[in-house]
Amino acid sequence: MRPGVCARTDSRRRQRGISLLIVMVVVLLSSLLALWSFRSSLVNESIVGNDADYLRAFEAAQAMIQDAEFDIRGERPDGTACLPDASKPVRCRTGSTVAFIEETKDLGNLLVQLNASATRCIQGICQKRTGRQDFWADDALLTAMTADGARYGDYTGAMVGTASNPILKDTAAGRGAWYWIEVMPYDTSVGGAVLAGKAKLDLNLNPGVVYRITAVARGQKPRTQAVLQSTLARQKLRD
Repeated sequence: MRPGVCARTDSRRRQRGISLLIVMVVVLLSSLLALWSFRSSLVNESIVGNDADYLRAFEAAQAMIQDAEFDIRGERPDGTACLPDASKPVRCRTGSTVAFIEETKDLGNLLVQLNASATRCIQGICQKRTGRQDFWADDALLTAMTADGARYGDYTGAMVGTASNPILKDTAAGRGAWYWIEVMPYDTSVGGAVLAGKAKLDLNLNPGVVYRITAVARGQKPRTQAVLQSTLARQKLRD
């Protein structure tokens, strides 16, 4: 074979080798790009799913706060007076162990009754917490509290519709949503202590208590949890 022909043959072989290497690099880069895109889509889907789950839990906690306010006022969700139901004795707290007091003179007996419970709570009504305030951050403490928490509609008759938040429907142990209402005596003697010369804030409370509501809702994903707190002062209209 002539020298020129051999040189051209070697050149073609080298070109084919380089072309094969380039193709392999391109395929590898394409595979890495596809893998990165797939991983990014999974991460984005997870983030969106977690956000949606937290939003559902947050909305459930809001509904629990509202239900607790109806419970305190003795009202149904439509604003009418809560009517007892013989098939559900705890509704309107007519047949429940504890109930909200109507006069300040009954406060002492209620607090004594609540103090007999290990959690200082009975059926969602609690003494003012004196220990750790964020009990929802302690799994063991939260588990104990849920046993004495109130579920949505238990005491107001509020119904969960078929298209309603699924968290409100879930009443399995350790799942769903609860609320607790702390009964806190209101001390009128210090109402204007920080404002020299100013009139004290007269809330016209009877009974003389303020209620602090804590709602906890657990999402459908592990570790998703929303916590809301609200304070309600039930004032009496003056004649």
